[in-house]
Amino acid sequence: MTTIFHITTSEEADAAARAGWYTPRAFAVEGFIHCSYLHQIREVANRRFLGRADLALFEIDPGRLPCEVLDENLEGGTDLFPHVYGQLPMTAVLRVHLFPCGQDGRFELPESVGSSR
Repeated sequence: MTTIFHITTSEEADAAARAGWYTPRAFAVEGFIHCSYLHQIREVANRRFLGRADLALFEIDPGRLPCEVLDENLEGGTDLFPHVYGQLPMTAVLRVHLFPCGQDGRFELPESVGSSR
């Protein structure tokens, strides 16, 4: 199964590591966790998190999730994004990558993402 990725803050990533589960603040309203495939990470980060230096990137094995993952586009586009319909157990997170923006405020994939392949 293809790995998926979720962008969060380093603070939330640390709290999830301590708790053993991750549930983003928006989960209560949306009912799912927004994720991306590898080729989508930079675009999502630069569209939604431009200039943020405090981010982390969860690398997730969907096969370890106890809940459904659906490929959807809820904004009307054609590109499908994986959505995790449940809380994220940290046992499904293969790696947590530091994900700060560059000096220009834009994002590039962390080198550690390529080294995990």
